[in-house]
Amino acid sequence: MPRVRPAKFVHIVYRTRRFAEMIQWYQTVFDARVQFQNPVLGFLTYDDEHHRFAFVDLAVVDPDGRENDKQGKIGVDHVAYTYNSVRDLAENYAWLRDQGIKPYWTLHHGVTLSMYYADPDGNQMEFQVDSFPTPEAATEYMHGPGYTANAIGVEFDPDELLARVRAGAPESEFLQRKTDMPISPIRGSMAG
Repeated sequence: MPRVRPAKFVHIVYRTRRFAEMIQWYQTVFDARVQFQNPVLGFLTYDDEHHRFAFVDLAVVDPDGRENDKQGKIGVDHVAYTYNSVRDLAENYAWLRDQGIKPYWTLHHGVTLSMYYADPDGNQMEFQVDSFPTPEAATEYMHGPGYTANAIGVEFDPDELLARVRAGAPESEFLQRKTDMPISPIRGSMAG
């Protein structure tokens, strides 16, 4: 299979201790609307994408401030790129894996199936495929009980995904997050 590249840039995620101020600023500057918000996460968009900006509230995640002085704790968490299909995402994983580059986290967020990578300097990126055929369907999912109960997602094995894709499993098998999946622990990157 020829080299697979992302179809487009989709969103950026910020870590902040000024959660409400950041959300208000992006609403004002970009005329963005809130797609989903809970005490830890906020997702905003200014167009038809389900989210262009996400914010992680460090005041909730790290209430005692022990992480305050760590370099890079506040600021960009990651940038995200989308692929056209689960096959493209899986084959890109295989190609990178064969080059010795592996994701540090793989998550099914519900709205996306995602693989997180870090470059040599530690800059993080998300490679994803959308789980829904339209932004409206993704937004509807974000307002539902499954997403409210677990907005982070559930982990998956990328080698198992690749094997199933190559065995001919239909993409629809991978796009819907199972409601009975356990909540994944929060790690270094938090939003989708």
